[in-house]
Amino acid sequence: MRAIENPILTGFHPDPSIMRVGDDYYMATSTFEWFPGVELYHSRDLRHWEMLPSPLNRSSQLDMIGNCDSGGVWAPCLSYSDGLFYLIYTDMKSRHGAYKDSHNYLVTTADIEGPWSDPVYLNSSGFDPSLYHEEDGTKWLLNMLWDYRAGNHSFAGIVIQEYSQVEQKLIGPVKTIFRGTSIGVTEAPHLYKQNGYYYLVTAEGGTEYEHAVTIARSRSLFGPYEVDPANPVLTSKDTDAYLQKAGHGSLVQTQDGTWYLAHLCGRPVKKERCILGRETALQKCYWTEDDWIRVEGGSRPQTSIEVPDFPVFYPRTEGNKDDFTGEYLKKYWKSLRRPFTEEWISWTERAGYLRLKGGESLNSLHRQSLMARRLNCLETEVETCLDFHPVTFQQMAGLIFYYDTTDHVYLFVGHDEEKGRCVGVLRTIYGVYEEPTMRISIPDEGEVCLKGVLEQEWLQLYYSVDRGAWQTAGDSMDISHLSDDTADDVRFTGTFTGICSQDLSGAKLAADFRYFDYRT
Repeated sequence: MRAIENPILTGFHPDPSIMRVGDDYYMATSTFEWFPGVELYHSRDLRHWEMLPSPLNRSSQLDMIGNCDSGGVWAPCLSYSDGLFYLIYTDMKSRHGAYKDSHNYLVTTADIEGPWSDPVYLNSSGFDPSLYHEEDGTKWLLNMLWDYRAGNHSFAGIVIQEYSQVEQKLIGPVKTIFRGTSIGVTEAPHLYKQNGYYYLVTAEGGTEYEHAVTIARSRSLFGPYEVDPANPVLTSKDTDAYLQKAGHGSLVQTQDGTWYLAHLCGRPVKKERCILGRETALQKCYWTEDDWIRVEGGSRPQTSIEVPDFPVFYPRTEGNKDDFTGEYLKKYWKSLRRPFTEEWISWTERAGYLRLKGGESLNSLHRQSLMARRLNCLETEVETCLDFHPVTFQQMAGLIFYYDTTDHVYLFVGHDEEKGRCVGVLRTIYGVYEEPTMRISIPDEGEVCLKGVLEQEWLQLYYSVDRGAWQTAGDSMDISHLSDDTADDVRFTGTFTGICSQDLSGAKLAADFRYFDYRT
């Protein structure tokens, strides 16, 4: 056996769905409003994971224009049967108030790296859908059921319905097979067959610090399901575990018969604030004599675990410095809600530069010109250099640390009627806009380099003109508001860092970026 350290996918990687095909392991995680949708990973040793092309990379598969913050792609489920990979996902259109507009879809491919099919619509009755492939060839969709009615628990249990591969639609009656345990907030169903039982793995307790993995079993697909007397089988609740928020798990069996549970977790920096968002960890499991599955070390998530001594897997890697000279964007780049199209981005119009055409504001749920990568380390330095010459205060471009439309920190090049071209800092905290430092006048000509140095929750911003000495742009600031845990309403993503350009005049003035360097 070989020891590995958790989390295995660092930074924003929630809701893992893990599976194995032969000697290959695959993982899918949620992406919410970030495009392209669903993050896919491949490994052969459970330790080293390679990012694969995202499967939902066309508007015909995923149209998120106007989706709310922390809407979009929720809880994908990855499975394999009949020579095809199946991916189920929710596109959450609205989530505030009594209702949830949660549309569930299925895409397939024979090659995990794509292309994936256009989606088959399934239902909208709830979220966290998954697909179970029965031994007789039938396929069954599970999802949690959402109940908006006053006086009822909104998490109304787990339902099941048959999926017809031939007709490409759900058929037959909808049956409620499990209403959850006393923990409540029952969601994220995954079904497995082992030891003559159907095992239903669910998440309960909500996705914050009371999160948990629970298990029930039945001799029949449709129940009744017997609750594991040791539930929850995994939780960080009321512990000082390094990995908090443990929950939302899925199971995989290795070639040698060992079982593992992939689950989400969070690593708070202070005051229970997880700047990196919810990450993915792995726990080793075992079966008891009475046919229940348990996590080694007890229900508390372990930071270090053992995996089989498989041959070392060497992932194909992309450098952390992007000079934008490649034919394609690197796979780690994400945009907000819309695809990378020449309507707003180009890496060919000016050789050696990435051009971002000024888009809507940082508050927009529609057409921002922003591309970013997940922050996966709390000791990080990011740097970019841009050629940008705004003529009005409504035009800005620069370096962004972004959680969502209500929380971000932005070091930008802009224009001021008195100062001319300038460097400024703006931030939005819980939706309140502020400029914590005075704008700094800079020469009208030449490129401007921008840098951010993060140490835990403290971020110091810098600028440099014509490759001169670095100058501070204001004081070091606490960015722990860029987390799941600070807003009045629960939210689900994590901090990203990248580049963006706004033109609130509508002229679409372009900013040209020479590189983006991410160092940990």
